[in-house]
Order: sequence, then structure tokens, then C-alpha cells
Amino acid sequence: MSFSGKIKEELAAHSTDARHCNLAELSAIITMCGRFSKDEKGRPTLQVDTENYPVARKCFTLMKKTFNISTDIVIRRHAAKDSMSYHLFWRGEELLAVRHASVQAVCCKRAYIRGAFLAAGSMSDPNKSYHLEIVCEEETQAEHLRILMNSFGVDSKIVQRKRMHVVYLKEGSQIVDMLNVMEAHVALMELENIRILKDMRNTVNRKVNCETANINKTVSAAVRQMEDIVYIRDTIGFDELPDGLKDVALTRLAYPDAALKELGSLLKEPIGKSGVNHRLRKLSELANKLRDS
Repeated sequence: MSFSGKIKEELAAHSTDARHCNLAELSAIITMCGRFSKDEKGRPTLQVDTENYPVARKCFTLMKKTFNISTDIVIRRHAAKDSMSYHLFWRGEELLAVRHASVQAVCCKRAYIRGAFLAAGSMSDPNKSYHLEIVCEEETQAEHLRILMNSFGVDSKIVQRKRMHVVYLKEGSQIVDMLNVMEAHVALMELENIRILKDMRNTVNRKVNCETANINKTVSAAVRQMEDIVYIRDTIGFDELPDGLKDVALTRLAYPDAALKELGSLLKEPIGKSGVNHRLRKLSELANKLRDS
């Protein structure tokens, strides 16, 4: 099952006894994939169409729990897509409570966002990228949802995709916050574990890259030093060099892979790393003068 599927299964199983929250969640689902109308007798009717079984199950449960009214269900199999679609119908004056549901309290905002994601949301595989989105048909729907989400301290944005308006989050920490808002705590913990592992891998990779860069830098410096020393040896020799420079040159030739600190300890008169570096720089300057002359 995809990560989105896991989130929706968890949200579909979420339950509360608060009628106002159930109305808010129903309101979101119906805004995303339902429509109100009237029957031949002028009574309010409501229809929800979805290909997502958790959405159909949640609508059935919420309607039964909130209004205790019967649900007419039509299930269609689509052979070409190897999928099912679910069409749920209700009628009755009590349905107007859904249309006029208040989404002011913090708990109701949570419920509305939960219903919106359940009906029209998705999330990418967090092992690959961080991207949570909810697709709205109308710009006003998207703006309303964005305001509700951002009231919890995230920075969701809207992008138009063809004729749809998509409210999205792309930062892992903000997606974690939104899963917490929707009370998808199992999915939240799974995402956090993935984020920790990815951060650890990134940290290790940075350290390895840094160490590799330092090794390459050290090797390159040693190669240049060897080239300079060999050039001096082959042009003027070492006999005219001061004893300190001659000692460093001969020791570097004998130990081409030694680090500066180790090289200093191998000299006839051992010196520190900075002293070795100073002498090697002098040899490099001499080699460059010889090349230019």
C-alpha cells in the first residue's frame, strides 16, 4: 500500500463523538467529491461519488453516526481500469446541517482538513521526496483550505494544475505538523523514522565527501611537492640547498605518502607540521623560479 493509502486508512478509522467535528469532516468530504440537490418533492438530497473505498466507508459511518439515516449505495466495477467506484445517496432536511457546518473551533478545523485530505489528498513516497497536496476544483475552496491549514503554523501554498487548484506542502517538518493536525499519528511516526534515517544518511554522506575531499587535497599537495622536489633534483641538485630544505626534500622523496606531521618526525632534526609546511613552500618557490628562468 502506498504511503497515501496508509494515511487514508488511518484517517478513515479515526472516530470522534463530537457532532460538530463530524459535521465539519463531512462538509469537507462533500465539498471535494459531493453535491447537494433536491428531489422531485423538493427535499434536500446529497450524493457523494468516489473511487476511494476509505472515503465511502467514512461517509457511511459519519452519516449513520451523525444523523442515523439510511444510505443508498451503488457500486460500479470498471473493468478497463480494474477499479471500483462508489456512489452514496441520502435525502432529508437534516442534511442542511452539513451544508451549514461551522468550521471555527480548532477541533473542527482539524476535522475539516482531515476530511479534505481523505477525499482529495495525496502524499508522495517520503523515501523519495516530501510532498503533500489536496486538489480542489474551485479556487475559493483551495483558498479556504489554505487558510485553515496555515492557522496551524504551516506555510501551505496554492498552485493551479490545469483546471484544478492544488494546496500543497513540500517541507518534511511541515508535513509532519499537518499529519499531527489530522491526527494521523501512525503515519506521522513512520514519516519521522524515514526522516531520521535520511538525515543520518545525508550526514554520513557529507562526512565521507568531506573526508574524501580532504584526502584528495592532501594527495594533490603531496604530488605537487614531489614534482617540485624532483624538478629541483634534476636541475640543480640538492647539494646547494640549506640543510633543512635538503632534509625535507630527501625525506619527502623517501616517504611520498606521509602526512606533514609524520614527515616532520622522520627528519634528522624533527620539527612540527607548520615547520615542514614552511620548508615545502620554500622548495615550491624555488622550483617555480627555476622553471621561469
